[in-house]
Amino acid sequence: MKILSFRYNDQLGFGPKVKKEEAVWDVLAIQEELQVLPSYAKTIVEGMTNGFEFVEQTRKLVRAAEESENPAHFKYSFNDIEWLAPIPRTTKNIICVGKNYNEHAKEMGAAEAPEDIVVFTKAPTAIAADEQTLPIHANVTSQLDYEGELAVVIGKKGKDIPKNLAFDYVFGYTIANDITARDLQGKHKQFFLGKSLDGSCPMGPYLVTKDELPNPQNLTVVTKVNDEVRQNGTTLDMVHTVEDLIVEISRLVTLEPGDVILTGTPAGVGKGMNPPQYLKAGDVVKVSIEGIGTLVNSFE
Repeated sequence: MKILSFRYNDQLGFGPKVKKEEAVWDVLAIQEELQVLPSYAKTIVEGMTNGFEFVEQTRKLVRAAEESENPAHFKYSFNDIEWLAPIPRTTKNIICVGKNYNEHAKEMGAAEAPEDIVVFTKAPTAIAADEQTLPIHANVTSQLDYEGELAVVIGKKGKDIPKNLAFDYVFGYTIANDITARDLQGKHKQFFLGKSLDGSCPMGPYLVTKDELPNPQNLTVVTKVNDEVRQNGTTLDMVHTVEDLIVEISRLVTLEPGDVILTGTPAGVGKGMNPPQYLKAGDVVKVSIEGIGTLVNSFE
């Protein structure tokens, strides 16, 4: 199931994409009007705590709408909604993994990817949406860079998660662009400020449930800047797999529903080019991951 978050008539909502249509089902409106279920989650994060039952409940709501007298009443064209990030606001910082692809580690100056995972965070205020125009932040940086990544969305609380159960804690996947101010990253000798500028973590367009992507380690990741391919990688080349990351992070930090883990970026970032090619006003960045879609953002 492909789920998206949106704003329609100043109301926040979420729901699955309508099959074969560029539209979304408003499941909250369906439940409120048709009273299909005894109860239903008010947010995606609340719903995912129920695991696959949440997906089944959502399907029941869609079937009820399809069988109602006026199905069109419960769905909105993509042209009529404001897209939001699938998780519009995480409950804590976004968890990010650095140098998780050997070739990217090399283009950043390392001999090879580090043996231990490199973890940093982005502030939740950095979250932005698909099709959102983002600030170039020329007043504080001249080296704004892109990083297309697979993002893992955690579905249930866990600590010290064993590897054979890691995927039990995954609700689904989305696309993220880990936008980075390289000069600030170097200046402050740590990543948080240079990674957390407003709008520096666009995510979307969809949250795809894990049943539709049973193998996250065999997905292409392609990033284009103004239709020029800059990154063309595969999650097969991750040094630390999704399972590895969940195991190691949960060994130290309790994972909770709605937590988002950015899994690292393939080679081809602007800083790694000769000469470096940083983002500028007017640029359009598209990050595509097979099975999820394409995340598109312009800069001004």
